[in-house]
Amino acid sequence: MIIVMEHKASPQQVDAVATRLQQLGFDTHLSVGVERTIIGAIGEKRPGYVEMLSAMSGVERIVPILQPFKLAGRELHPEPTRVKVGNTTIGGEEIVVMAGPCAVEGEEQLLEVAREIKAAGAHILRGGAFKPRTSPYSFQGLEVEGLKLLALARQETGLPVVTEVTNPRDIELVAEYADMLQIGARNMQNFTLLREVGHSQKPILLKRGLAATVEEWLMAAEYIISGGNHNVVLCERGIRTYETGTRNTLDLSAIPAVKHYSHLPIIVDPSHGTGRWRYVTPMAKAAVAAGADGLMVEAHCRPEEALSDGAQSLTPANFRQLMVEIKAVAQAVGRKSGSLTVV
Repeated sequence: MIIVMEHKASPQQVDAVATRLQQLGFDTHLSVGVERTIIGAIGEKRPGYVEMLSAMSGVERIVPILQPFKLAGRELHPEPTRVKVGNTTIGGEEIVVMAGPCAVEGEEQLLEVAREIKAAGAHILRGGAFKPRTSPYSFQGLEVEGLKLLALARQETGLPVVTEVTNPRDIELVAEYADMLQIGARNMQNFTLLREVGHSQKPILLKRGLAATVEEWLMAAEYIISGGNHNVVLCERGIRTYETGTRNTLDLSAIPAVKHYSHLPIIVDPSHGTGRWRYVTPMAKAAVAAGADGLMVEAHCRPEEALSDGAQSLTPANFRQLMVEIKAVAQAVGRKSGSLTVV
């Protein structure tokens, strides 16, 4: 529930209400606005609480939170959240682009593509060190060696790094090398993992599950936020439908839906969303036009040799062209293009 304080409520009155809520077993979240101060109370509602709290000095009214995602929703947190990754902020006016290979394959491969995307204007380097794959016989990633190579690429290019963590026991290890931790689509409802990254100090990129509804996706974010980590970025990466012409069906309608229900920033992965490199740029432009805060794009200098997802990876030349076209769309819809470079 939300306790709306009176316009002239004193700090002492606000503190008294917050203290009482905590005594009653609620977790409290304070939001101080220009006109009003509101206190979010998360916990089990019991008979008599509303009447008791309504009688306290400085309380104007009490409003129930209707959505199941209390902390991820806009009712308690009406202002958009901005998440900082290195020196880059996701959720502001600037369109943030994460790019890099699906999997880290070696030092030469990673540094080459990192230099290319940096030159084209990308903000964050993405690359998989731990690779959960459908087949146990597919390339599973370089693991710790891959993490070290990502850190090396960051040192050379200055790009912050996002990479996936797949196991709760590896969180501290991955956080040692990465600036942002990714929860992949297959782990969106791995609740043990979600709880553990909720205790991490690193920002989290939460991909939508293969067949998850928007509500289920936001409830997964709720697990992370309830653990104390409010720096969550959502990533739409396509969902499983009957369509076979593309790898997945990229649900662009999820962008305005998330913006309506949640304060969390949302980016789009058109690479996994389509599975075909020819479709990545058109869908990336559509995502920006629909209101996405950023993009995650797979890039590889030699996609035909890639150990993972070569068919959906852009060459450096195609990635540069994507950045040119994204710049135009961003400007057309009133977003800042930042470091997006016309090459």
